[in-house]
Amino acid sequence: MQNELLAVVDEHDVILEHRPRHEIHAQGLRHRAVHILVFDDQGRLLLQKRSMKKDLNKGLWDTSAAGHVDQGESYDACAPRELREELNVTAPLTPLFKLSATPALGMEFIKVYHSQHNGPFEFATEEIDEIRWSSRDEIARRVTENDATLTETFKIIWRHYQEI
Repeated sequence: MQNELLAVVDEHDVILEHRPRHEIHAQGLRHRAVHILVFDDQGRLLLQKRSMKKDLNKGLWDTSAAGHVDQGESYDACAPRELREELNVTAPLTPLFKLSATPALGMEFIKVYHSQHNGPFEFATEEIDEIRWSSRDEIARRVTENDATLTETFKIIWRHYQEI
């Protein structure tokens, strides 16, 4: 994963070049990612606890599935791939919004998607340590309280999601 090539983009999300992932993160360069919010029929959101093996945000709770947009890949192609790779499911995805790259978001342009799936899920253990359904009220409370067990990216995404 550390040597995967990702697009380095400008402030308008236009590709400038491709570099290894570790260089992009080390130098704080703008790049692309997707995050997927998977809800069940009861309206609960599936959260993933990031693996302790991850280089960033290890052990923190995050969106249902997420990942970098690979070289030559679009946001819309990346989202279903990440859903399959991380949760081993396929489901329709609806684009919700796109966030601009900022330091708080790790310099990632993030396209966020909505999906509905009740499971079962077979999560990728190299990426995820645990998954859990959470009610919207519980998530809203945790975000409002600035829960340190949630990633900053998730908190930003959730606040934006609540506005739409």
